[in-house]
Amino acid sequence: MSVLPPLTAIRAFEAVARHLSFTRAAVELGMTQAAVSYQIKILEERVGTPLFLRRPRQIALAEAGARLAPEVSAAFETLHAAFAQTQGRVAGTLSISSVPTFASHFLVQHLGLFQVEHPELAVRLESSPRVIDFAAEEFDIAIRGGKSIAPGLTGHKLLPADFSPMLSPRLAESIGGVKRPEDLLKLPMVDADDPWFALWFEQAGVLGYSLDMRPITRLGAQNLEAAAAIAGRGVAMLTPAFYAEDIAAGRLIQPFDLLASDGHAYYLVYPEARRNAPKIKAFRDWLLPLAASLGK
Repeated sequence: MSVLPPLTAIRAFEAVARHLSFTRAAVELGMTQAAVSYQIKILEERVGTPLFLRRPRQIALAEAGARLAPEVSAAFETLHAAFAQTQGRVAGTLSISSVPTFASHFLVQHLGLFQVEHPELAVRLESSPRVIDFAAEEFDIAIRGGKSIAPGLTGHKLLPADFSPMLSPRLAESIGGVKRPEDLLKLPMVDADDPWFALWFEQAGVLGYSLDMRPITRLGAQNLEAAAAIAGRGVAMLTPAFYAEDIAAGRLIQPFDLLASDGHAYYLVYPEARRNAPKIKAFRDWLLPLAASLGK
């Protein structure tokens, strides 16, 4: 134990490394900036090498600091988890950032069940397509779409973003029904320049899908495209797993079983250092088996 630097110095290092700012770290720790700088100096003297590169109006982690920072963060998370588990509770608020379609067509329908199981845990949900910065924003977890998990994050694949054309029954009836993939070309498309259209038609063996004479709109989110399709505005390329209720209610039809893929999926992600946080573990253990049933 004698080789460990003072805990105050280690805590100051963790805060500065996370914020890359002595000022913001000082505010968080309730210390003066000079006191934080002094603690970092103590730590650098103890390890025998600079941990930060001081530049005009900004700092950056030195090589030694970059190696040390994730280990220190993980150690503090382990301590936090240990104390929370000892208290027998999952403390605080769980803040979630989710892409809109997953939020509107899955999370909001099931979050009540999670809170029944964890009434001591408040949940804050932001539905947004933007990619959050865990280091700079107060979010615990995120649900993102993509082909891979960003470095520094731990992730779990929830659902492949496979897609197929879907439309309202009334729109299909307007051309006497959709019996072959080629029939879809007679209809307007929602977000016609969505690359999913060309991929699906190619895999369906329909060549020559073209944007010629097709008006271009960009709704920007699959849940909005689905709303347009339900309103009869056109054919939308959607992930059918999200729209089982709309199909059952007759608001949408999926004319063909073919599901195409471009490698995208939905992932639950959070910082590697926070993998053992009790509230994250509670949500992860609840969400993964539930999401596994989504595509079935």
